[in-house]
Amino acid sequence: MNATTANLINSISLITVGLWGYFDVLSPTALIPVLIGVFLIACYNGVKNQNKIISHIAVLLTLLILVSLVGMRLPKSINKGGIGLVRVIIMILTSSLSMIFFIRSFIAARKSK
Repeated sequence: MNATTANLINSISLITVGLWGYFDVLSPTALIPVLIGVFLIACYNGVKNQNKIISHIAVLLTLLILVSLVGMRLPKSINKGGIGLVRVIIMILTSSLSMIFFIRSFIAARKSK
């Protein structure tokens, strides 16, 4: 797997799980991961073509959603439990995986110079 594939998986996960959460609780804040996922999909070609600016935008968006999920949403979901916790964990896992592959990609690009 590479950063492009990890970004695509994360994007699809954020969109589908975010929509699932929105239709489950009908809260507009559940659409935040959906919007981030749409922006990440928009960055797909730039990440695939190794465009530095677009790749850094994708990393920033991924980091933003990851920090938000872990710092703000996870504690609330742990207290409530249930399927909401599962949704948050899925989004955290895919975002973490994406960050790992982005970092590995940046390290490989740095070493190749």
